[in-house]
Amino acid sequence: MHRLVPPATVASLAALLVLACQVPATKDTPAGPSGSASAAPAVSAATPPTADPTAAALARLDGMDTRKPVPLIPMMAHHQKQNMRDHLVAVQEIVTALATDDFPAAEKAALRIASSDQMAQMCTHMGAGAPGFTDQALAFHKTADGVLAAARAKDKKVALQALGATLATCTACHEAWKQQVVDDATWERMTQQAPPEHGGHH
Repeated sequence: MHRLVPPATVASLAALLVLACQVPATKDTPAGPSGSASAAPAVSAATPPTADPTAAALARLDGMDTRKPVPLIPMMAHHQKQNMRDHLVAVQEIVTALATDDFPAAEKAALRIASSDQMAQMCTHMGAGAPGFTDQALAFHKTADGVLAAARAKDKKVALQALGATLATCTACHEAWKQQVVDDATWERMTQQAPPEHGGHH
């Protein structure tokens, strides 16, 4: 015959089961006024978004680069890089042509980096927001005139010397300046000019 469990014992067991099913408050979940665990606070719509890590990294990199900025809208910055890459190709072609005494090819390549009225206009426009940049940019092209003249004279030694001087002005410019990409309104405010519809040299 089964023994009957006293009613008081049954009630005690039931109370223990109820307590065991409750989630206690932890250090990470502060207790509410009644002692029970309070719910995690809802994220407010006013909570600022997490900072973009890529933008923060770029800002740190820019802070390390102490060169003077040349403000340019994106289209101008892109076009400037295209032109500088072409300058490098022109230098490569000049060296290759001089190595084989191909003076017509050296002259053709030198024409791409030599000075001209159009080049001066473009350099002036690109440096509108950076006093001093235009002078340094024009010095590069004027020095390249020596390469062109020597190629036309078929004088390899002078052409190479002129090319060395041209590269010195090139590296000095890159050592002094860096691009600073800005929006149209900022560029207009900094230069007192309307943003160009097309890019420019440098």
